[in-house]
Amino acid sequence: MFKFGNLISLGVVTVFLSGGYSLAQTVPESTKPETTILPSPNPLLFPTDSFEVNVEEVTPITLEEALEIGLRNNKALQTARQELERSQAELRAASSAFFPTIDFTSQIDYTRSASAKLSDERFPENQIDIDTGNVTGTIELSYDIYDGGNRGASVRRERSRLNSSQLNVETVKEETRFNIIQDYYDLQNADAQVSIAQAAVEDASQSLRDAQLREQAGLGTRFDVLQAEVDVANASQALTRAIAQQRIARRKLAQTLSISQTAELSAADEIQQVGEWGYTLEESIVKAFKNRAELERLLLERDIATADRQIALSEIYPTISFFTNYNFLDDQLGDGINVKDGYAVGTRVRWRLFDGGRAIARARAADRNVEIAETRFAQQRDEIRFQVEKAYYDLISNKDNIATAQTAVVTAEERLRLARLRFQAGVGTQTEVIDAQRDLTEARGNLLQAVIGYNKSFNSLERAVSNLPDSLLFEVP
Repeated sequence: MFKFGNLISLGVVTVFLSGGYSLAQTVPESTKPETTILPSPNPLLFPTDSFEVNVEEVTPITLEEALEIGLRNNKALQTARQELERSQAELRAASSAFFPTIDFTSQIDYTRSASAKLSDERFPENQIDIDTGNVTGTIELSYDIYDGGNRGASVRRERSRLNSSQLNVETVKEETRFNIIQDYYDLQNADAQVSIAQAAVEDASQSLRDAQLREQAGLGTRFDVLQAEVDVANASQALTRAIAQQRIARRKLAQTLSISQTAELSAADEIQQVGEWGYTLEESIVKAFKNRAELERLLLERDIATADRQIALSEIYPTISFFTNYNFLDDQLGDGINVKDGYAVGTRVRWRLFDGGRAIARARAADRNVEIAETRFAQQRDEIRFQVEKAYYDLISNKDNIATAQTAVVTAEERLRLARLRFQAGVGTQTEVIDAQRDLTEARGNLLQAVIGYNKSFNSLERAVSNLPDSLLFEVP
């Protein structure tokens, strides 16, 4: 018979099938995930034949292993890290404006022109060709002494974008971790639902056998048998739906982990209450405000918009540059070396007196972006508080429901046992047995949902507070 192991002292609820099989088996070392579940290193590879997506085996995996694989393989996290590297390159490009530039230009030209002898211009045969060649070159060093604050604002903007990219990696990592854990709990739930549905089929089948025996002995009716058959059919349909949900949950976890197309996973960890939340609601809210990378990113968006305003206005400020160059000329190419050279030193001033109002308009747009970032900050702050409160209240609710559901399962099992004894003794009805079976199935489901719900609420609370338990937030100045 299907039953829950009631380990209240340890805070653990483990699901067992008849015959001693447990959904919470320890995975043997030989069945640990190997490289067969890893995806192809080529991100552009896609299957073109059915055998390339055919599931070869179902691999048991623990939550710890799922997190390790997912944080290494997840495509969204890989993209966030690539964007971080791009931001680092863009900051280096912006910082290069603080260095002088050195340019070298050179030109080589060769000219053949016709000319007549001055002594007898009337006769073309006296025409001669004159060949000339020149080599010119210039090496110039220039440096912007003042550019209206464009360089400094550009570097500040790119540094803020770099910090934002770092925080985005943190956000995506936390979200990936959250999704992996949620999907793993969903798979545990789906596995347990299959077990509950299988137990319901076994209970219904046992009731059907009892009804058939009573009919053969002349103590029951055909109506009782038909009612039991209907109950078996309904339980079988519920089992079919549970198996479908199990397969969907397996594929969802595989998608989140970005594993091989031919691999499928099953949950190896036992279903148990994950732990106790060590903070009050108020402490959790304050920690969320301090930890959430989303809030810090919105402050950086405000800084980026402020830098954009300075960059826009710099276009209507004067630009003062210093330059020095060295130039040379050889105007007798081919007739030996006859180089003439010189140099120049000076400053240049460029001032755009009219641009049609473009710079002012871009500065105003940047001002609006500052206001948008501030508004979104307030909106995100309120959303974070709601997420913390919702997860906290769900956690408390599911925690209370676990103890109630454990008692309900024990009571429902005893009620079913007594209902069968009454039916076999002829003092009870088949309806009482069927009702007791349904109550037991519901009680088992409620206990499962309470434990899984508690774990998912705990995970949601960790995500809402963020960076727990490792606190690996990027150090952003």
